[in-house]
Amino acid sequence: MKSVVAVLGVLLFAAVTSAHVLELEPDSFDDIVNGDRFVFVKFYAPWCGHCKSMAPAYEEVGDAFSHISDVVIAKVDADKHRELGSRFGVSGFPTLKYFPKGATEPEAYSGGRGAEDLVQFINEKSGFRGRIKKQPSDVVVLDESNFDQIVMDENKDVLVEFYAPWCGHCKSLAPTYEKVGNDFKNEDDIVIAKMDADKYRGIPSRYDVTGFPTLKWFPKSNKDGEDYSSGRSEKDFVEFINEKTGAKRLPGGALADDAGLISVLDELAKAFADEGERESVLAKAEAEAAKHDSKYASYYVKVMKKIADKGNDFPATEIDRLERILAAGNVKADKLDSFYIRRNILKQF
Repeated sequence: MKSVVAVLGVLLFAAVTSAHVLELEPDSFDDIVNGDRFVFVKFYAPWCGHCKSMAPAYEEVGDAFSHISDVVIAKVDADKHRELGSRFGVSGFPTLKYFPKGATEPEAYSGGRGAEDLVQFINEKSGFRGRIKKQPSDVVVLDESNFDQIVMDENKDVLVEFYAPWCGHCKSLAPTYEKVGNDFKNEDDIVIAKMDADKYRGIPSRYDVTGFPTLKWFPKSNKDGEDYSSGRSEKDFVEFINEKTGAKRLPGGALADDAGLISVLDELAKAFADEGERESVLAKAEAEAAKHDSKYASYYVKVMKKIADKGNDFPATEIDRLERILAAGNVKADKLDSFYIRRNILKQF
């Protein structure tokens, strides 16, 4: 009974801390690796670069078998728990071993370290069918048939990652790059793209791609391509693209507090506070709004009319309503920008 409780405790803790990959420690290892199930274990060290590169793929493997109770995907910090690592002959990182059902002694794994390689191997050895969950991506995949059509479009600013599937640094960058694609997905004239430069070698050679990943920026004004040499965090990418394009994105994809604002209408919004000048200010705002292409220019006028009709508390009340809707997280992606910009405009009153 104690053993069952211990196992349940480990499973509950691991589910909270690392998705569907169990973090095993010396006092829990034998409760999990007891022959009852097929167990695949990664022995790693937190400082190991190869371990870090492999981590996203290993999480995918955990997800692939999350619905199969007889297969456990686990990991052990063998730098912290060296005795446990030495017990199984671990001398480098990452070391991968699997314990077939019915066995408590491991067998070495020496195959590929991509998610698909690992899942295929575990399927063959365990007899179960784990499947990698394909996540929707906002990063455009380029090949020889669409590169010029997308990248050379003078109406688009395009960031391209030239990568190789086997490249550890590319694998490490991949989750961040996916976030950047998501951050700019609502920008019609900004494209975040990638190309397998190992498979399609002709096009990368045009741009002197000799290592991976190589990042090139193709602005509307220069389709010869410019080297991207800024940092590789999500924040670094977002700041670079904002600076180059005038976009107003934040990491995570939300719009900044000054997104959608029109300075001349901002001044008129503030002037509208003088009730004696409202008729004149409204007329000026209508004239200015008519000059602008932005569909949100007319929203300044709409707010002025709402204030005149419903009172001075309208902006604060409407901001509160919009922020409650945003906080609930139920707004469709293509509607989010409208909510953020309307909130920004309301704050000018």
